[in-house]
Amino acid sequence: MHHIYHTEGIILGSRDHGEAGKYYSIFTRDLGMIMASAQGVRKMSSKLRYVLQDFSYLKIDLVAGKNIFRLTNASKTNTLENICKNSGTFEVFANIARLLKRLLAGVEPNETLFLDLIHGFSILEKSQTRDDLRNIEAVIVLRILNNLGYIGENDILENFIKSPFEADLMFEVSKLRTHILQQINKALKETHL
Repeated sequence: MHHIYHTEGIILGSRDHGEAGKYYSIFTRDLGMIMASAQGVRKMSSKLRYVLQDFSYLKIDLVAGKNIFRLTNASKTNTLENICKNSGTFEVFANIARLLKRLLAGVEPNETLFLDLIHGFSILEKSQTRDDLRNIEAVIVLRILNNLGYIGENDILENFIKSPFEADLMFEVSKLRTHILQQINKALKETHL
C-alpha cells in the first residue's frame, strides 16, 4: 500500500500530457518543490478540473511514484483567491513562480520559505499601487534568496530578511529599494541560473 502525503501547495505552473492529463510544478509545505501528475484532469467530468489551476494555493494529497508524484485529491484553502484577478498582482505572482521553478530543485522541505511566501502573497493580494507591487516583489525575492542561502549577513537588510513578513515593512522599502535590488541582482548572478 502506498503512503499518501497530505500537505499544502502552490501550483507554480502546469503543462498538458497525454490525452487528458497534466503535469504540475508544485511548491509544497512538507516536501518542497515537486512535479506531480494528474490523470484525466482535462476531461469535463473530472472533479479536480476546476481545483487544479495554475497559481492556486491548495490542500493536496499525493502518492509518490518512481519518478514523479501523483495527485490523488485537492481542495481549495480559500486563501489567495483574488491574487490572480488583478493584472498587477498576477504579473508579480507569475514572476515569482518562474523564479522559484528556476531556483528550487528536488524534493527538499523548506517550511520557512513556504510560510514566508504565503505571508508575502497575502500582502501582495491586498496591495493597491504599482509602487506597492514593486516593493512587495522586491522583498519577497530578497527573502527567497536569503532563505536559499544567497544573501549573507547584511545589517542594512536585516529587517527585511529576519523579521516576520508584515505589511509594515513596505514603508521602509522605498528608502532602501536601490540597495535591495543591488543585493538581489548580485545574488541572482551568483546562482549561475
